[in-house]
Amino acid sequence: QVQLVESGGGLVQAGGSLRLSCAASGRTFSSYAMGWFRQAPGKEREFVAAISRQGGSIYYTESVEGRFTISRDNAKNTVSLQMNSLKPEDTAVYYCAARSGVNSRKSYEYDYWGQGTQVTVSS
Repeated sequence: QVQLVESGGGLVQAGGSLRLSCAASGRTFSSYAMGWFRQAPGKEREFVAAISRQGGSIYYTESVEGRFTISRDNAKNTVSLQMNSLKPEDTAVYYCAARSGVNSRKSYEYDYWGQGTQVTVSS
């Protein structure tokens, strides 16, 4: 069982930056691949970024490539998402998720989810 708690969301102007963090409970954090997803009002949840158990494999969705950076600290049981050059279309609730095994872009393959944190980018 893994419990995930996101933090770091907020309101920022276009072009600004935010850093999201996700704290995980439990002593087996390093056995989980981690992902970030987001859901905008009226839209389906979409993949943002994923990182493998030891951080050696990272995926991004094309729209955030070069602007967002996912990272993890297994000693601190945390995964982060550094978001730069934010755009109004990045506005959404951002969710942290964990899955046993390799990282994935598919939300249905994740076993555990956080409650989400709101990111709002004003134009």
